Amino acid sequence: MKIVVCIKQVPDTKGGVKFNPDGTLDRAAMLAIMNPDDKAGLEAALRIKDETGAEVTVVTMGLPKAEDVLREAMAMGADKAILVTDRVLGGADTWATSSTIAGALRNIDYDLIITGRQAIDGDTAQVGPQIAEHLGIPVISYAEDLKVEGDYVIVKRQYEDRYHELKAKMPCLVTALSELNVPRYMTPGGIFDAYDEKEITVWGRKDLKDLSDSDIGLAGSPTKIAKASDKVRKGAGEKVTLDPTESVAYIMGKLKEKHVI
Repeated sequence: MKIVVCIKQVPDTKGGVKFNPDGTLDRAAMLAIMNPDDKAGLEAALRIKDETGAEVTVVTMGLPKAEDVLREAMAMGADKAILVTDRVLGGADTWATSSTIAGALRNIDYDLIITGRQAIDGDTAQVGPQIAEHLGIPVISYAEDLKVEGDYVIVKRQYEDRYHELKAKMPCLVTALSELNVPRYMTPGGIFDAYDEKEITVWGRKDLKDLSDSDIGLAGSPTKIAKASDKVRKGAGEKVTLDPTESVAYIMGKLKEKHVI
């Protein structure tokens, strides 16, 4: 069995975010981590590997520094890693990103593709389902449990205040919630293998199959950013100094004024 996990290097938002003049994220200037939903998807793949001996390949699209999350994935137990990087792919929205990743996946044999539900830098939840659409395979999103039985994948799918249990024949794609599991840590031996023994395959634009130039990068992105900014900072607010009785009356008056009570 062959499993492909799509992972993404995202900004560590605790360190703040930076933007380019065109409104896109300045990824090169920010600290980065593996996207949490993607890491849960990787853990799900590794658990299937532990049970069945499946081969796990991780794929990411990004700057050369995205190699770091691929090394982390291999240190956790992934067998192979592919980095898709090229200047012409920069500035991609979800459509251009999913088109590009699908172009890469057409080079790979797979039974199951796992992606995260969404990335913390975009929160669109669009790329996984779009990849499945490009490849013409079924998709099950919002997985909070996942298991494989023969040629089928069985998924417990989160749905508002309940869940669906769905079964799909492979090949198919599943998008994972971060609540799916608790990802394992890298091991010392895994880290050694990831950095000294295993190699990362690097693909550029010329390696992507069945992909039009009109569907990649910033030029191929129908989504245009009107405005981008860092966190909106709140003002100091109103400060008053009152005795306890006056304070209660003041607060109650404000709550009534705002129609809270």
